[in-house]
Amino acid sequence: MERYKALALQVTCEAVNKAKNKEEAHGIMRKTIERLDQQIRASKAFIGPDTKLVVLPEYFLTSFPLGESIDQWRDKACLEIDGEIYDLLGAVAQKHDVFLSGNAYELDPHFPELYFQTSFIIDPSGDVILRYRRLNSMFAPTPHDVWDQYLDKYGLEAVFPVADTAIGRLACIASEEILYPELARCLMMRGAEIFLHSSSEVGSPQLTQKNVAKLARAIENIAYVVSSNSAGIADISIPFASTDGGSKIVNYEGLVLAEASPGESIVAHATIDLPALRHQRKRIAMSNYIARQRFELYAESYAKHHFYPVNSITENPSFTKRDFVSNQIAVVKKLTQNGII
Repeated sequence: MERYKALALQVTCEAVNKAKNKEEAHGIMRKTIERLDQQIRASKAFIGPDTKLVVLPEYFLTSFPLGESIDQWRDKACLEIDGEIYDLLGAVAQKHDVFLSGNAYELDPHFPELYFQTSFIIDPSGDVILRYRRLNSMFAPTPHDVWDQYLDKYGLEAVFPVADTAIGRLACIASEEILYPELARCLMMRGAEIFLHSSSEVGSPQLTQKNVAKLARAIENIAYVVSSNSAGIADISIPFASTDGGSKIVNYEGLVLAEASPGESIVAHATIDLPALRHQRKRIAMSNYIARQRFELYAESYAKHHFYPVNSITENPSFTKRDFVSNQIAVVKKLTQNGII
């Protein structure tokens, strides 16, 4: 399919923080999926049958841990890779004939003491065809924190996954990682054409840092960005509308094709034009930033400089969430001593 409609579906996140246990938390998730089923059906009926891609907000099923320890959140709010919740989401994708992308906290049998924040893509047959584990996080475990073990289990290509599908080459970026150009670049190196950005961020009439980054990542990688923000987070102590509004679709020239105001919304939908994107990537012109990239210029600097510690959880078996802050303090101290900052 060369041209189709994509939707950044802006929906409310029903938090599970107050749930007493896994059973209660998963009950909230099931109700969320029932609501999404109806909303996707109605959205596709309104936008048109060529709606083939739906992107949901960051941690749309649970909200985020607010005071819970790694163990508490793992036991209550995280999804099993082959569990019921993914089956239910797969059924929604299959029922409505869409590629469905979102973001959740997920368990991994290879790392039973941890969880990873995972962006996923489910195809219209209901199968999960891509899992991307968030690499940069302030308060959650990442593959980088168990880097050597993670590479042994999955290899580098699984760290930067790209799915070659009937609607283009898709890749996921989680939340604030839109601020890290290296991530999008590594995905583009592997052919990514459309970045699926599940976010839960400040919705502001001003041009926020993340919104600047969405434009930049689209321009520099000649790629679409389909960015879905939450329409507020319910049943949590922070003000409801702190993360509300601004879901958008940005084209490969950095032009915003559609953007939603606050509240639950289907306004952020637009046409994905794959032939136009691919034509732009093959043009002989100054604006072909992909063809003009000279990676060798930067490789040595990246190889020589090490800021945030790798394997920080592997090397500290008693690791707690407080150690994330301790790591950052140590990094700032080191960089200051070395005259970098």
